[in-house]
Amino acid sequence: MMTEALGWAGDVSCRVQRSTFRRLAASNSFMQGAAPKVYLSLWNVIALGIGSMVGAGIFALMGQATLMAGKNVYWSFLIGGVAALLSGYTYARLGSRYPGSGGIMDYFNKGFSHKTLAGALTLIYLGTLVITVALVAKSFGAYASRLFLPDESVTVFTTGLFSSIAILLLGALNMGGVKAVGKSEVVLVAFKLLILTILMLASFGSSVPVGADVIPVKGLDGLLGSVGLTFFAFAGYGMMANTAGNLQNPARTLPRAIFLAIGVVMVLYLVLSYVVLTNVSASSLDKHAETAVAQAAFPVLGVWGFVAVSVAALIATASAINATMFSMLDISRGLARNGQLNAMFKQPFWGRGTQGFFYLLLGILVLTNAFNLVAIANLAGACFLISYLAVFVAHWRLRKETHGNALLIIAGFVLMLGILAAFFYQMFFSQPYLIPLIVLFVAGCFILEIVIRKKIGPKGA
Repeated sequence: MMTEALGWAGDVSCRVQRSTFRRLAASNSFMQGAAPKVYLSLWNVIALGIGSMVGAGIFALMGQATLMAGKNVYWSFLIGGVAALLSGYTYARLGSRYPGSGGIMDYFNKGFSHKTLAGALTLIYLGTLVITVALVAKSFGAYASRLFLPDESVTVFTTGLFSSIAILLLGALNMGGVKAVGKSEVVLVAFKLLILTILMLASFGSSVPVGADVIPVKGLDGLLGSVGLTFFAFAGYGMMANTAGNLQNPARTLPRAIFLAIGVVMVLYLVLSYVVLTNVSASSLDKHAETAVAQAAFPVLGVWGFVAVSVAALIATASAINATMFSMLDISRGLARNGQLNAMFKQPFWGRGTQGFFYLLLGILVLTNAFNLVAIANLAGACFLISYLAVFVAHWRLRKETHGNALLIIAGFVLMLGILAAFFYQMFFSQPYLIPLIVLFVAGCFILEIVIRKKIGPKGA
């Protein structure tokens, strides 16, 4: 089955994180004997969750969410955080009951007896990861353009150029098989969080310069429409469920880790919202929405603060691109070996790369350069919401096995469905052409899965 073939692959970067798990366990003296069992502590999982959430999403989407919600962006992050907590409850119950590395794809496989539906939902989620690479690459290009070029030289073409360079270089890195160094990963994440902490502390008591146009309060439609973007900034919590197989007591540790990590990140995002609202004028936000977090550093930390935040953004976005590509390459190659994808996904191209992976890179390049950042963010946000809504449905079907609370499952589903509806309402007026694209994408995943099922036959089903 498709989801079974994918089960070993995990979430966005679970294979990248497995080596991190082993290093963490070794550093905490968990590894003993010839065949050690890797166990993670509560704080290991919390750190992983915070690192997964506080990454490319917040650097890319803070400005766009503030443009839509204005000073109500606080409420946007609160609503997105509550939705993440309710969804996190579902992930915690499912992860505790079915500990393993498959995450969302395992839950689809177990929750839906109709394997075509489970496989199509898996394809939707994997397609969402491809869109996410384009979003993160677009953000990388925006920050790189602001960092290396004068403002008057920054255009959509320079942003596209830097984005394309990142996609090609990191794609080549993955095909070449270069291994990341664990210690450098820790140092880079620590640097990112340190810079953001300094920015937040320095911003208290500051304000937009006198005479500047302050960011206004937007209407209810803008607030509700922005929640789809702010929820996307929390979406990394889903990866925490992939650690369940490495926990001694997942039923106790996983829920605590998920709730604590989301709570910490919610507070962080609210403070970052304050930083942007108090240090960026409305005209500056409109001009530099794609790099709003770095723009907020100018009044309080000067040019060096802007540079430091921009570097932190480049680190976060490059890391996210690399991790997602790593997962995409392994997933596609494994599916091809099992007859789930065209043979070109296992035919060598260069290094450990395949012809299919090369074509995926070309598709990402087209998507990145054909759409602006907010359009790609809307596509990714909508597809993530669809995938996570399906997780609620899977949990409802499995609630007797997970001992899940029916009211919390229903509340989370209704809230997320409302967020998706508001998201589509906002897109209908701002970018209506995206709605048929999303419908075609979802329909295409179902059609492709039906074709795959017919090829596999009753034995594979």
